[in-house]
Parts: sequence; structure tokens; C-alpha cells
Amino acid sequence: MNNIKITLAKSLNGRNKKHIATAHSLGLTKIGDVTVQPDNEQTKGKIAQITYLLKIENN
Repeated sequence: MNNIKITLAKSLNGRNKKHIATAHSLGLTKIGDVTVQPDNEQTKGKIAQITYLLKIENN
């Protein structure tokens, strides 16, 4: 199974509360935080919601 490397590239300050909660559910709390998540539909849905805050790399 493939994994996706996700980096928080922009600040969460002043963002929609749902978008902040989505970032936290991915394990991202501050700029520069990196997490590796499984490449599945749930992760893709979370990424789609806050794609403007993230940098994505396929592993």
C-alpha cells in the first residue's frame, strides 16, 4: 500500500474551524509539521478539503 507524505505549508491562524480540525486529524499543528498517511479515500478527502494549506508528496 502506498503512503502520502503531507507537510503543513501555511499557518492555521484565522482559518475555518473545520479546516483546523481536519489538519489536526492528520497530525499537523504548526508550519513545517510532516506526517505520512496511507493513500486511501479518507485521507484523500481530508487533503481535498485543505489542499491550499498543504504540500503533498507521494512515497
